[in-house]
Amino acid sequence: MAEYAVVLTTCGSREEAQTLARGLVEARLAACVQLMDIQSVYRWKGTIQEDPEVLLVIKTRRDRYANVEQYIRTHHSYEVPEIVQLPIQEGFAPYLHWIDQMVSPEDDKQ
Repeated sequence: MAEYAVVLTTCGSREEAQTLARGLVEARLAACVQLMDIQSVYRWKGTIQEDPEVLLVIKTRRDRYANVEQYIRTHHSYEVPEIVQLPIQEGFAPYLHWIDQMVSPEDDKQ
């Protein structure tokens, strides 16, 4: 069984988030991407920022992380986007199987 992961990133607009989400699914790098409106508080270039953002929860396989990261880095507007991978330790077997079916193997030429 493949190892599965959730990758998180944030965007400054819903339009950018939807474009990234659709692109990741179309490229078969993600089986599903959920978008959630959030409020972020963070330090950037010496000042505290408080901004609305859209959190993307990207369901994929761990072996696709490098490709997911590269896709986000290429298409993201932030200078330093959040891109973190969290392993899925356990999950409903039929759902994990669906992720396998939706995410192309790295060596699959689309």
